[in-house]
Amino acid sequence: MTTFRVNGRDHDLDIDPDTPLLWVLRDELRLTGTKFGCGIAQCGACTVMLDGMPRRSCVTPISMVEGSEIVTIEAIEGPEADAVRAAWTAIDVPQCGWCQSGQIMSATALLQAIPKPTDGDINDAMAGNVCRCATYVRIRQAIHDAAKTLEG
Repeated sequence: MTTFRVNGRDHDLDIDPDTPLLWVLRDELRLTGTKFGCGIAQCGACTVMLDGMPRRSCVTPISMVEGSEIVTIEAIEGPEADAVRAAWTAIDVPQCGWCQSGQIMSATALLQAIPKPTDGDINDAMAGNVCRCATYVRIRQAIHDAAKTLEG
């Protein structure tokens, strides 16, 4: 039995301890906003917050989340998340949308850690978040725009 919290709700699941968190979220809990992209933690589509830090859920076995707090795209909140979503919408960042939940989770974590990120900070935080539509210029601009709105 594995006990953990997802989006503010406690869960106790009797599941194979090697099952990736991504499949538990999608198949068991029906939270489908977190996407499967590569299965080897290289694309970022599966990014969730695990105890407040971005984590690739496709390679995180459920046994590693015992007692943890997980937040998915469905429940990410706070001023940074609101600013990121608003900036994403304002400049039409998404095209196909597949990578966007992971991009938004990573961008939110960046702004929580570094309120005024440089281009280098953005590069570091967003490395490994692959956008097949190549909206990287808009992603960077949206992060800068979100940071500006948080300045007050």
